[in-house]
Amino acid sequence: MTYKGRFITLEGGEGSGKTTAMHELEQFLKQAGKDVVVTREPGGIAIAEKIRAVILDPGHQEMDARTEALLYAAARRQHLVEKVLPALQQGSIVLCDRFVDSSLAYQGAARGLGIDAVYRINAFAIEDCMPDLTLFFDISPENGMARILQNQDREFNRLDGEAMSFHHSVYHAYHQLMERFPDRIVRVNADQPREEVIEEAVQIIQARLFDQA
Repeated sequence: MTYKGRFITLEGGEGSGKTTAMHELEQFLKQAGKDVVVTREPGGIAIAEKIRAVILDPGHQEMDARTEALLYAAARRQHLVEKVLPALQQGSIVLCDRFVDSSLAYQGAARGLGIDAVYRINAFAIEDCMPDLTLFFDISPENGMARILQNQDREFNRLDGEAMSFHHSVYHAYHQLMERFPDRIVRVNADQPREEVIEEAVQIIQARLFDQA
């Protein structure tokens, strides 16, 4: 699948700071004269936001792991065809808070469904549309969860209530994915002051996408 734009995804565990970083990266790219579309998963468009509400509702503790994985893939498909692909085809840079790697880490590894099995589900959903660059915001699960407890404005979702072992599984899965996709996934040290996190992310984007242009 070919398109004129660039697709950048931001990944990380709970409390990694990627959502805050995304908005600062948006400002950097706009100041550089780029047309930028900012979005998130699950969500980004009306249908996917409704699916998000079902997935993350703290009251849905009985949700089966495969149901969860399929709901994420369904939301991803609609989001892709309705918002992401049109933006890429018109030449925009798409910044997306989470994409396929989240499903691989959370449902594939932490839920025990298997990374390859969840990848196959998502391959059907996205066809061959993968990010040009994925920034992995790396912070220990303990420090990430501590940030969440300090942030009173952040929404509490069903995943926040998981045991620490779950978040450790997610964390280790992201490191496995970095080894598996080294040309696409680049680590950002998220356990440092916000300004330094943004600077590091900007340098990666500049080197990976624009210095080669």
